[in-house]
Amino acid sequence: MKAIFLLVASLVVLASATTYYKDEIDADWKDRWVQSNFKSSEGTRGDFVRSHGKFYGDAEADQGLQTSQDARFYAYTSKFPSFSNKGKDLVLQYTVKHEQRIDCGGGYVKLLPGDVDQKNFNGDSKYNIMFGPDICGSSTKKVHVIFNYDGKNHLIKKTIPAESDEFTHLYTLIVHPDNTYEVQIDQKEVAKGSLKEDWDFLEPKEIKDPESKKPADWVDAKEIPDPEDKKPEGWDDIPAQIPDPDAEKPDDWDDSLDGEWEAPQIPNPEYKGEWKAKKIPNPEYKGEWIHPLIPNPKYKDDDEIYLYEDNGALGFEIWQVKSGTIFDNLLVTDSVEEAKEHADATWAKTTKSEKKHKEELDKEQREKEEEERKKREAEAAEEEEEEEEEDEEKSHDHEKDEL
Repeated sequence: MKAIFLLVASLVVLASATTYYKDEIDADWKDRWVQSNFKSSEGTRGDFVRSHGKFYGDAEADQGLQTSQDARFYAYTSKFPSFSNKGKDLVLQYTVKHEQRIDCGGGYVKLLPGDVDQKNFNGDSKYNIMFGPDICGSSTKKVHVIFNYDGKNHLIKKTIPAESDEFTHLYTLIVHPDNTYEVQIDQKEVAKGSLKEDWDFLEPKEIKDPESKKPADWVDAKEIPDPEDKKPEGWDDIPAQIPDPDAEKPDDWDDSLDGEWEAPQIPNPEYKGEWKAKKIPNPEYKGEWIHPLIPNPKYKDDDEIYLYEDNGALGFEIWQVKSGTIFDNLLVTDSVEEAKEHADATWAKTTKSEKKHKEELDKEQREKEEEERKKREAEAAEEEEEEEEEDEEKSHDHEKDEL
């Protein structure tokens, strides 16, 4: 059984590490994953199937959960013994393969509380963390990193580009107990920083003083029109357009029928536009008014933003226009080292071998298409030759009839 649920810590070097959930999607995956009734009554509930897709490295190891129907909602959850990540790293890792070259759909996973209602799991169900790629058209290709804090879901303020090709990619989220985080794609850092700075979890420390207002006589215009500047005489007498001096009356113009001919109007090269006095520095300028700040009475610091006391399930709750995405190698652990080792043993092997397999399939497809092309050309040449022979026979028959 590939899925492993461990609450007994294993020693790694001098520190203990716990793997809370590991699932490489074996043949018994339905024993662990529960499909929600969400959207079943509307007929738009989608089914996961176990598949390695069209190209892969290992026919068994690369089997994952694949979306199988277009324009469907997919909602599945898998539970494990609940744990708290207090004082520990929290690592969420899995692989995503958009074999269909996804046009619009989600590829993210949710870390859920242990009391999730699996049969009614849906987009409104509470989650702790939502992490992974979301793609729709050319405008949306990003990695979601959303944390639930104080009952509200908070989106990361950074934009993290997602991978959208047809190969398997590894997504890793690491949350540290010092309220810092790191996002990796294919074992490479793509974002890191502070939970407090990159999300709006906390109220701002300072706010604008509601009792303070900009004085009515405050002058914040840097420049003013020069009162000494005068409009030149005749400025307004210059028209914006004039008759085209190069235009000529058409030869077929009839004044009695068409009216008196007038040359078409063109922009006047002498026209200078609306006159405006030149600008000079404003002698009364006081600078930009800055609203005074005061301590925010609602601000409250929190050194445990990272903390979730109840982590007990993983869930997929996604919509896909075009199906074919494969999810695999799910891991929840408190060990960055364990996550790397698992990635090396799974994704690292898959990504090399599946590309080779894809190249072989593409080569076979090209050769097949070339054979079919040659066959079509040969058949067309044969048909043309037969038609020429028939035409020649008809010509001979016609000549005999004339004799």
